[in-house]
Amino acid sequence: MRPLFLLLCSGLLVKAAVPNDADAGAWQMIVLTSPTQVAVAAPAAVNDPAYLAELTNLKTAQSQITPRQRAAIAYWSKGGAIRWNEIMMELVSRYNLPPAPRTDDSYPAPDASNPFADPNFPFANPPYAARAYAYASVAQYEALKAAWHYKFLYNRPMPSKADSGVQALRPSSDVPAYPSEDAVMSGAATAMLQLLFPASVEEIARKAAEQREAALLSGRASASDIAAGLALGTAVANLVINRARTDGMGAAGGNATIWRQLADQTTARGEIAWVSLESPPRPPMLPLFGRVMPWMMTGAEIVAERAVPPPSTSSPEMARDLAEVRETAANLTRRQLAIALKWSDGAGTPTPPGRWNYIAQPYIENAWFTEVRAARAYALLNMSLHDSAVACWDAKFAYFNPRPSQLDRSIRTSIGLPNFPSYVSGHSTFSSAAASVLAHLFPAGAGAFGAAMEEAAISRLYGAIHYRADIEVGKALGARVASYTIRFAQSDGGQ
Repeated sequence: MRPLFLLLCSGLLVKAAVPNDADAGAWQMIVLTSPTQVAVAAPAAVNDPAYLAELTNLKTAQSQITPRQRAAIAYWSKGGAIRWNEIMMELVSRYNLPPAPRTDDSYPAPDASNPFADPNFPFANPPYAARAYAYASVAQYEALKAAWHYKFLYNRPMPSKADSGVQALRPSSDVPAYPSEDAVMSGAATAMLQLLFPASVEEIARKAAEQREAALLSGRASASDIAAGLALGTAVANLVINRARTDGMGAAGGNATIWRQLADQTTARGEIAWVSLESPPRPPMLPLFGRVMPWMMTGAEIVAERAVPPPSTSSPEMARDLAEVRETAANLTRRQLAIALKWSDGAGTPTPPGRWNYIAQPYIENAWFTEVRAARAYALLNMSLHDSAVACWDAKFAYFNPRPSQLDRSIRTSIGLPNFPSYVSGHSTFSSAAASVLAHLFPAGAGAFGAAMEEAAISRLYGAIHYRADIEVGKALGARVASYTIRFAQSDGGQ
């Protein structure tokens, strides 16, 4: 991470000019083949009559600005990458609701082609959420790298620097205005989020339009800066969407035949197979998510990094781990209960991947990153979380291991019991991967990230939903998954 530059001036501590990441257009792409894969035509010169007319219209609009528009400018001044990540967490929380059973005890599946039906599409469970955070952040990051290429190629200043009559209602920088980064982000976010959360298309479009209007009225971008940015962001997002449509998510739910095969294969190995303890029994959550395309790994690497088999359900090791869960649940302290509840991250929350986005936010915000560097941080974090979900679900459904309360019905959980196999712990895998990537990005926070990871992991024992082996092996798996993202980050040009 680059340092934050500070100056002592007249006894006050003030932020000095932060590097503008002028080379970001050369940083390694993830989905695009190059920053010029989507063409952006050269803008009009600052003395061109058409551009001067844009500035005249902008000054008129600024003279008529409303309180609502001022509030929007203040809202988006926090940073588009940060605000869109907050919006993502809100959407995941809203749609993180498992479908209720029908009267015949079957469970309906959310339908992307009919997102307003009951249940709404999507069910934003942890794997879905991890994938959604990754796609949204990667789309914005790819689009911003392309934007930075064109910004420094054409080098047109923001309106408030081109014309002293245009007010700068947000802090200015020396990053060129064309194409507008705010419009790039709004275009990428709109296309991506409307695919992922189709029942909220109008809300997403309103937020995107508000961001573009705030960029204009703040003096950061002219109408043509915004038009070019919107077109670029949308086009890049559509290329990312092409990847999403073929990444295997559509088949991740499996079917009744596959669910039976998983149980039968486990029984044939002489093990006790996981069963749903919900009433009526609910189908397992996304049993084939372990086959979804990763970002920083290959499918073969997911299999190669697969967790070692868990203790046999008939082994002394399993009996020992089960006894620990039983003893912990029976003698839970107030502090342990508080930790279990703090990290429950169940229905109606942004899920464990969202929790780590929340943890990352103040570090990104306080670093005074450019938009492209903030987007890079979110993309690296969320690609690692997505890959962690793939690796974790690969292990869960390879071994189909029962939860503690299935083997001992006397065990009472203090939090919700997830409807999928026990081994390995998702919280442990997610948290270890996230803590590792964030420690790479923000070394000063490594201790805090590590402490949060340990607390998140042990919270699942306190909640009586995971064995010790689930937790420890999950932490190791998450660290291995994160190493792929960290190696990419060390050589992507953004260090």
